[in-house]
Formats: sequence, structure tokens, C-alpha cells
Amino acid sequence: MTDLTDSHNKNSPQINQFDEKGTLYVVATPIGNIDDMSFRAIKTLQQVSLILAEDTRHSQRLMTHYDIRTPMMSLHEHNEEARIEQIASKLDDGQSVALISDAGTPLISDPGFKLVRELRQRDYAISPIPGASALISALSVAGLATDSFSFWGFLPSKTNARKERYKELCEHKETLVFYESSHRIADSLKDLVDVFGERHIVIARELTKNFETILSGPASIVLEQVNNDSNQQKGEFVVMVEGLSKVNEGLSIEARSIMTQLLTELPPNKAAKLTAQITGVKKKDLYQWALQQKSD
Repeated sequence: MTDLTDSHNKNSPQINQFDEKGTLYVVATPIGNIDDMSFRAIKTLQQVSLILAEDTRHSQRLMTHYDIRTPMMSLHEHNEEARIEQIASKLDDGQSVALISDAGTPLISDPGFKLVRELRQRDYAISPIPGASALISALSVAGLATDSFSFWGFLPSKTNARKERYKELCEHKETLVFYESSHRIADSLKDLVDVFGERHIVIARELTKNFETILSGPASIVLEQVNNDSNQQKGEFVVMVEGLSKVNEGLSIEARSIMTQLLTELPPNKAAKLTAQITGVKKKDLYQWALQQKSD
């Protein structure tokens, strides 16, 4: 077997199959378009002794496409801990192993954390082979601030728990990023509108695939687009929410929620007057907030 590192990069550590211990390579795979595979990722998967795949049947199409004949073994949330000693033994024997997920960069809301943590604690070499990531791909085209963002994975499946999570995060000033599934996207967006009001959001659906769609605008408008088109409720979603702006900072969650509901029936001036009477917040601040939502 040949060295997995670039022989032209003299500064790279020479990690190969003949080292005293093998290396665990964490390899990113395409999130949709099968051509989004790096040369280094292909080379690595061809040369390691074993590939750990979330679902070996799912990953076989990728292996066939790139003529990768390396043996595969499943590694998922139900067997991850049981696999640790098996993998450690192979690494001890000088065999290198690759870890992939069904799509994208492993460990980003995918299995592998327990394995990587345990092997790192035992001082095994672990090396990333970077590539596709739905999280980063979505942020790159969202038009939202990316100098500061936080990723929260998949949201709770129940409405009450989901709203509580939203309430915990709605005061954050950085861009918020979530993953969401097809059977929950509409309900999740409805809960988002209830908590965040008319915050600007972007949802990226089926990135790099044939039916890739990116919707952007005030939360209620995006929700309406999703509700009115069943196709927009299919696939895999990245949901991104604009961070709290200065206009929003002085308003409580309650005030923003009341304003959001009233603005569906009343003009901004009347909605601000009623909300001020209910919450004690200055009418001027509420009115300014309403105008900001319309301009977004």
C-alpha cells in the first residue's frame, strides 16, 4: 500500500499503512451530487484497510461509482460503542481505517463522536479528509452574517420542547443554524414564527440535488411558501435564522410574539398601541420594530 499523504508536501506527517499504528481518517462524502468527492477522499477510501459506514448498503453506490473495493463495516448509533475495541485492534495492527457517514462530513449530527473521542483519549492518530457539509454549504449561499454563527443540530420533535429551544435561542445575536426533516419542517417553521416573529430566515432544501431550493425572507412569508407547495416539504433542510438585531434587543419575547399576531390583522400603529398597553413596552419601540419587519 502507498503513502496516503501528498508526497509533494514535505511538511505533512508521513502517515501510512506501515506506521507502528494505523490512522483513523474521518472522510467527508457528497451530500447529494455524487461528483462532489475530492481526489484525496477517493484515494484514502481506496487505500485504507476498512471503511466504517453509517449504512453500508447506502454507501455501496458511492463505492461502486468510484471503484472503491475496500471492505466496509457498519458503524451507527446502536453499535458504535461495541465497535471501539475492534477498531482499536486494527489500528494497533498498523491498519488504517476510514469513517464516513451517509452524506457529508461525519460527526456533524451523525454517529462517530464516541469512537473519535475514545480513540483520541488513547492517543491514536485521527486525521480529517475535508469535503462537503450541508451546514457550511447552506451558510455560504444564505446571505446571512457568517462571522458568527451557532449550529444546533436537529430540533426537538415535539412542539412544546421545540418552542422552548427557540425561546432559549431567540436572544442570540449570531446566525442560528438548524437541521430539520421533511415531516416536521412546516410545524417547525410555524413554531419559529410564534417565537421569533418576523425574523429574517433562510431555508435550504436538497442542497446539490436536482430539486435544490433556497427560500429567503420574513419567517411568516417563508412558512406560507412552504405550506402552499407540498414539494417544499420534501427532502432534507437546513434552517438559518438571522441573529437578534439592535432593533429587536429592547423587546421581550412576549412583546414580539404579541406584535407578530396583531400585525396579521392590524396596521403597525394600532398593533404597537395595543401591545404597549398589554406589555408596558414603549409604543415607539414597538412601532419601529414593526417597520423593521416589513422592510426585511
